[in-house]
Amino acid sequence: MKTIQNFEELISHLGERTEKRRVAVVCPYDESTQGAVQKAIDEGFIEPVLVGEPQKLGDALPSVPRMEATDDDDAAAKAVALVKDGKADVLMKGLLNTDNLLRAVLNKEKGILEKGRVLTHLTCAEVPEYNKLLFMTDVAVIPYPTKEQREQQLHYLLNLCRSMGVEEPRIALINCSEKVNEKHFPFTVEYQELIARTQAGDYGRCIVDGPLDLKTSLSAAALHKKGLTSPLEGQADGLIFPDIQAGNVFYKTITLFSHARTAAVLAGPQVPVVLTSRADALESKFFSLALACI
Repeated sequence: MKTIQNFEELISHLGERTEKRRVAVVCPYDESTQGAVQKAIDEGFIEPVLVGEPQKLGDALPSVPRMEATDDDDAAAKAVALVKDGKADVLMKGLLNTDNLLRAVLNKEKGILEKGRVLTHLTCAEVPEYNKLLFMTDVAVIPYPTKEQREQQLHYLLNLCRSMGVEEPRIALINCSEKVNEKHFPFTVEYQELIARTQAGDYGRCIVDGPLDLKTSLSAAALHKKGLTSPLEGQADGLIFPDIQAGNVFYKTITLFSHARTAAVLAGPQVPVVLTSRADALESKFFSLALACI
């Protein structure tokens, strides 16, 4: 598979596939969710079902099958049940609170997060001036990842990179400096253990290095100017952040000042979950749906 370099290539790739993803869309009452779903239908890569209250759905997307629900919680539960029954490949959030959807996803009896799996957030960003798509975790869900959570974050991030055609993903373990500091940044010690596991082949073909700061992860010139060497060579495909604060600030910085285009999904459940903000634009929801479908 050819490496996908931007969102247009992602859409084109999905449109060329014969198989369409079945998407359960929860409470798609807003124009941006409806528009994203319609655009994905037009591009030919989804078969959606709308799950929600009939009076709120109105005449939106009249050609799309519907499943009636009495309220947000009922809609979330019914959409999750579609996944659990093998009738949906992707779950997409519409105009409802995140808490309502996650309660259904995480329900111990009827949910879709299997025991031992970690719920985390994956982002794909198209950043001007960077020569390829950039993947990252976690900017929205896990406040301070444990060693075990970070191991699964790496696993999910590598899977996403490979799904996008990156044969040997290069992953940077982010810190404010390149030094291991057990006293102030104990996670940098865990980074070394993670690197050892990847070098032993536990994660397949990949290159993982750190701690590295953002500039030395993404710029060969910055790396060499500091007199450092790294097998990533300043060309990271993916970033693993030490905590949600670092990840969230970076994400908001590139979208505000660099006008990066982004897509995001939740990984860990049985299927990808499109969990965009209710305020997100149609484009972001469409790209996130596409990311989930690959």
